[in-house]
Amino acid sequence: MKFTGTDAYIATEDLTIAVNAAVTLQRPLLVKGEPGTGKTELARQVASALGMEMFEWHVKSTTRAQQGLYEYDAVSRLRDSQLGDDRVHDVGNYIRKGKLWQAFAAEERVVLLIDEVDKADIEFPNDLLQELDRMEFHVYETGETIIAKHRPVVIITSNNEKELPDAFLRRCFFHYIRFPDPETLKHIIRVHHPDIKEALLTTALSQFFDIRETPGLKKKPSTSEVLDWLKLLLAEDLTPEDLKRKGADSLPKLHGALLKNEQDVQLFERLAFMTRGQR
Repeated sequence: MKFTGTDAYIATEDLTIAVNAAVTLQRPLLVKGEPGTGKTELARQVASALGMEMFEWHVKSTTRAQQGLYEYDAVSRLRDSQLGDDRVHDVGNYIRKGKLWQAFAAEERVVLLIDEVDKADIEFPNDLLQELDRMEFHVYETGETIIAKHRPVVIITSNNEKELPDAFLRRCFFHYIRFPDPETLKHIIRVHHPDIKEALLTTALSQFFDIRETPGLKKKPSTSEVLDWLKLLLAEDLTPEDLKRKGADSLPKLHGALLKNEQDVQLFERLAFMTRGQR
């Protein structure tokens, strides 16, 4: 089975090569890129294209690696023992399976997404090395060893918020999703907005890339944000003429979909003020 993208997801050639290489090597695919470039959606589309079930593990700052394996609910067992519940005699009743366990136990090969791995503590990736390498782990409370029935397709995403350990990186196949060029972005937009008129799309993209290339911008708008922006433009039935700023002395129409912090809004306001002052 080869991944070539889907009708709902435009995958560049280098991205499809990376996905298929990771599947062939049976190594985790580590995907980095700007927020909003489709890293999480990639895993969903790979699962859809390859006809596999998908398990999603969304990592937070408080997430521990153990939670991906299993959690032992000792508090519930203590409470049940005080109430005389017969369930306490089987410790398995208090073991909650994590996403890795669920993926390992699946009857067919699945896709396992470990999303935003860089949000967790720096030791988090290292704590998963053995389990992802050997595809097995031990459950101390029950004495059993869980071995993967089929090695899952593991896709790990990172927003590059912190450096990942070298030992972890060595075990992954790496791919960086570059921001799409204008032509590729057009294809992506037409997947989501097939009826958009060419004139509006051309004008909107010209403005969008001007915004992204503005020096001093704290957060560049992403693919997901331009899709939201265009959805609003279409909902408001705006024309290319509506989008054109008079002498570049005003904020973009519906700029709240593109500029996500006050510093960037103020930057454009200052640029507008300077433009007016030069007249």
